[in-house]
Amino acid sequence: MTDTVKAGAQTITVSNRGKVLFPDDGVTKGDLISYALAIAPKMLPYLKNRPLTMERYPDGIGKQRVFQKNAPEYFPSWISRAEVGKKDGIVTHPLANDAATLVYLANQAVLTHHIWNSTTRTPMNPDQIVFDLDPSTENFAEVRTVARGLKDLLDDIGLVPFVKTTGSRGLHVVTPIRPAWPYERIYGFAEAVGERLVREHPKLLTLEFLKAKRNDRIFFDINRNAYAQTAVAPFTVRAREGAPVALPIDWDEVGKRSLRSDGYGMRDALERPDAWSGFRGKARSVAKAARALGLAGA
Repeated sequence: MTDTVKAGAQTITVSNRGKVLFPDDGVTKGDLISYALAIAPKMLPYLKNRPLTMERYPDGIGKQRVFQKNAPEYFPSWISRAEVGKKDGIVTHPLANDAATLVYLANQAVLTHHIWNSTTRTPMNPDQIVFDLDPSTENFAEVRTVARGLKDLLDDIGLVPFVKTTGSRGLHVVTPIRPAWPYERIYGFAEAVGERLVREHPKLLTLEFLKAKRNDRIFFDINRNAYAQTAVAPFTVRAREGAPVALPIDWDEVGKRSLRSDGYGMRDALERPDAWSGFRGKARSVAKAARALGLAGA
């Protein structure tokens, strides 16, 4: 069964609204479509002109997961696209630049939107840095402690940190920057930040990629900051029980023992004010921050 949804100048044909995507929670494709349309004003500023990788679950979260980078030929022409280079060619990513695209993607059972740290305007130069705090245990209090320590460090070197739950296990600390440096230098800067924090908290933190070598330490993951790597977008839905959302939160919430990384759902995202309002206007010079961190040659 099909019907239509009006979003801006587009009318999108949608199908099978009653298909259950989250079997344990009864969340349907229709719920996802309605959320996409309603969350668009909050979500789009963080997606606009960023190459998008789609995480699809055509038959629900208990079935096959599809990671899709290329925009298929059957996508309508009004969906914006971006061609970006890869090692052996070109990838044509969709861009979620309007509410109609979010609705269309929801109808394709795209649950989670994974976005680049750069836009099509400066594809080789990121305009944000993502620090992914990935715990090895269920001790979320330690993740909150590390996040606050990272905030203090970023504040001290002149950057403006924001925080969001991932809807999965950890927290993302994200700071907007001016897109003056290429990915390689941004990665090196993120690594230096991680090394500083690991020295200060050697029993809590590690930069070790291999899980077997982390022991019980939190993985300070900087790999989101390499070229063509992605991070989950603010307000995106995760393919986990309860349909949690990756939600921007205030720093005061990080101090609360009740905070959970998967504790917010679609209703919370719609009802709460955007804790990252004004995010882009807080972009700062990473060169100045690098000098404040004591990096040679910055």
